Amino acid sequence: MRNLKFIVERHPDGYVAYPLGVRGVVVGQGETYEEALADAKSAVEFHVESFGPEIFELDAGPSCPK
Repeated sequence: MRNLKFIVERHPDGYVAYPLGVRGVVVGQGETYEEALADAKSAVEFHVESFGPEIFELDAGPSCPK
């Protein structure tokens, strides 16, 4: 899988994470930062398996390591 940048936000009821540079709605959630990030990574993998690598936007900016 490509290296992606993820945004993780803290909310009153847990954490929400989403990747930058991916077409479609891909979101992860969890009670902790780590759970939300792992859920979002799993969602991206499923999204790629379902729709192919075309989901990655060409103009997504710099990537960061996993």
